[in-house]
Amino acid sequence: MTADMQEEIREARIRCARHLADLHRLHLALLAEGRGLKRFTANGRPSAEIEVTAELLEQYLSATDAFLENMRGRMEARLGLLRRGEPQVNGRPEDAPGHGGFWLGFSRLCAVLRRVSRRAEM
Repeated sequence: MTADMQEEIREARIRCARHLADLHRLHLALLAEGRGLKRFTANGRPSAEIEVTAELLEQYLSATDAFLENMRGRMEARLGLLRRGEPQVNGRPEDAPGHGGFWLGFSRLCAVLRRVSRRAEM
């Protein structure tokens, strides 16, 4: 793999890590907001805490489920193409450097997709 390709992969990982860090910050903000909802109960309005908390959780689950389903669908549709990208030497995949690593990564992706699929079925 060339240095340019390695740099491109590294940059993609960094961008994804930044987005995940942003998501973590949003999770913390939502958690703080959720904790603050107890003020409604403390002020004699537990129905408001129940209603707002239910809405928050429903919207969060809906957004999360939509994201996971979208990513699962996209990646499952690409599995055939990804599989055809198996490294080969003289038409023999088992002779290619990186053959084992390719299948380890492919298997990992398939396992994650199964996990997402099971979660969606719940």
